[in-house]
Amino acid sequence: MKKLIISLSLLTGFVAFAQQNPKKDTVKTENIKEITMTKKIFKKESDRFVFDVAASPQAKGNTAFGLLKETPLVSSTDDKTLKIAGKSNAVIFIDGRVTQMDAESLVAFLKNTPAENIQKIEVITVPGSEYKVESSDGIINIVLKKKSSNGLNGNLRLNNEQNYHNAAAAGISLNYRKDKLGVNANFNGSENIREQYYILRNGNASAANRTEGNLTDPNQNLGGYLNLDYQINDNNSVGLTFNSRANRSYGSKANLFNTNTDLTSGETDYSLTKSEENARSYNNSLNLNYELKTDTLGSKLNLNAAGLLYRRFQTSENFTILADKNQNQVENLLKIMQAQPQLIDNFSATADYIQKFKKDFTVSVGGNFNNTKTDNDTKYNSFDYRSGNSASMPNHFLYDESIFGGYVTVDKVFSPKFSAKAGARYELTTSEGRSDNAQDENLRNIKRDYDKLLPYLSLNYTINEKNTLSYAFSSRMRRPSFWELNPVKNVLTEFNYIQNNPFVKASSVYTHELTYMFKNSYFLILNHSLTKDQITQVPLQGVIDGKNQLRYIRTNFGDKQEMSAMIGMQKSFFKGYLTSNFNIGVQRNVNDGNLDTDPLTGDVFPMYENHIASNSLLIQTNNNIRLDEKKTWFLGVNYFYVDKQQIELGQLNSLMSLDLNLKKLWNEWTFSLGVNDVLKTNKVVIEDLQSNGNYNFIDQNQYNQGVELTIVYNFGNQKVKKVRNIESADKDIKSRTN
Repeated sequence: MKKLIISLSLLTGFVAFAQQNPKKDTVKTENIKEITMTKKIFKKESDRFVFDVAASPQAKGNTAFGLLKETPLVSSTDDKTLKIAGKSNAVIFIDGRVTQMDAESLVAFLKNTPAENIQKIEVITVPGSEYKVESSDGIINIVLKKKSSNGLNGNLRLNNEQNYHNAAAAGISLNYRKDKLGVNANFNGSENIREQYYILRNGNASAANRTEGNLTDPNQNLGGYLNLDYQINDNNSVGLTFNSRANRSYGSKANLFNTNTDLTSGETDYSLTKSEENARSYNNSLNLNYELKTDTLGSKLNLNAAGLLYRRFQTSENFTILADKNQNQVENLLKIMQAQPQLIDNFSATADYIQKFKKDFTVSVGGNFNNTKTDNDTKYNSFDYRSGNSASMPNHFLYDESIFGGYVTVDKVFSPKFSAKAGARYELTTSEGRSDNAQDENLRNIKRDYDKLLPYLSLNYTINEKNTLSYAFSSRMRRPSFWELNPVKNVLTEFNYIQNNPFVKASSVYTHELTYMFKNSYFLILNHSLTKDQITQVPLQGVIDGKNQLRYIRTNFGDKQEMSAMIGMQKSFFKGYLTSNFNIGVQRNVNDGNLDTDPLTGDVFPMYENHIASNSLLIQTNNNIRLDEKKTWFLGVNYFYVDKQQIELGQLNSLMSLDLNLKKLWNEWTFSLGVNDVLKTNKVVIEDLQSNGNYNFIDQNQYNQGVELTIVYNFGNQKVKKVRNIESADKDIKSRTN
């Protein structure tokens, strides 16, 4: 059921302007110093936007996470994830190396890292060939200040949030340096209960179904990391990084009331669906790094080897109960018991070499290898109370995947006004899936090998001191998550479930982006992306074995185009008392896909088609108001609006959210109180009507309105040099375990 909850919540993952899962944008913290003509606080370089925060009072008393949310083109709608305008995801790099932590550990790390340690923040909207990121991912690179003081410092963070339920979190981060040795560690924990309420309707001229009720998902999390870095001499460094996270979700429940009407006879049946799931997961990884500087120009060799162990254990019971129209239970009808363990073992290795030449010329070459083995020994048992019949459908699915990759990138600054970067990445993937117990012969052995050449180009031209123009082209791949490939179904009700699909293949994404910047404060971004073999979730609906069924099938669903134009501003007014970050744009989505067959069972449904284009207006503004002369009180007023638009599942109704935040700085303490989704407008509603008469309606309330209190305390020697952060060899695999 947890995967079902996650899957339905991901219906919000559609917006290209940093609003993928619009929930809240709570912590808007410090004042930004007024931009002057003597220093470029925000500027466009060859392949990235650069936000220079080294001398800004914005960083004082802030955390890295809070500072990132103040960065132009970057936002957070849920205080947990960071988004880049026009991108589906933001990958965090530190000093040019990707962080290897899972999502929750990364958030804890950023929220326990003092912002005073940051020199600048780089936003790379179209990453080059040397970056191992997927699909339309963007990169946020945090460049730390270089300080050499020995000593110990740390950061303590306490957080409490009241939405439908209360949630609490705490974390502590320590950073120690003694001469050539650096140690960085973090430990954090959280406890929360996620509540959601659904109204689901589907049907046609013959039948109408309605499901309504709540899903409650409690979670307990413990995690942390340990980074060790030792500088052997001026040219040689070694590092070791260990990350660990455990999640426990016991007693996750669904209570749903179902109404099924035969429109031909007029008869209506009522039933209850009650399910309970127990799940726990463990994610542990270890990375060993070696770095060799080969000259004084900055040339270097970087080697990584990593191992990842992921374990998830999940059991669930789902009951269908005959009821009357008042939801009174009559008798048990059906019981479905599932066990869905997932074991993932990965070994990864990377080698990167950067050769810098005189006259601003750089050549980068590298390669990577990933091998992943997954073991999914799924059990599915059902019992019919009326007939006394039972059925067992076990499925032991083994998946083995190897990825070989290599790249070359050339970067040249031709003049102070013009620079260019070009490269290509080649990737070869071999995979084999085996289903030992499958009755379907097609699942016994699924072997797929494919390769792809992915070119990249970036051009940047400074017209004059006030005007900059740049263009970038990128090609990427998106591979399905490992759990999406496991050929099992996640049951919501007896005839309404999600079906995973081992036949899903990787999709290809091609992106063009044109950017114009004026006075380092105003910008225009034009973007076009084409996704071939889009990986998504498609609703198939029809009468199978005499019952109207709705199956959400994971599949490749044709092609999709996204075109967008955005105008933005990042500027301070009234001598720094007001700082405003404002974006407004239009987006056009063009869908082109159809499906009529369940790829696992072969059941044929009426054709589901989506050949619809939509145009949408998008608005986002974040405003910080300094309330006193001493710069200790701040008010944040943040708002976003997303117009209705067409996605794969149908038409998504408009969304908006108003969030308010009050912050107080007191010595080394920071106190923040926020109210999220003040107007209760952040709710997902999707409607779809097919030409054949089938309709589908989804109303999802995640109870986003709430109050949040955060307390942060910084202690110790704040001048301690941060540990050298190391790019993990297994970082691509981690994203696919989520």
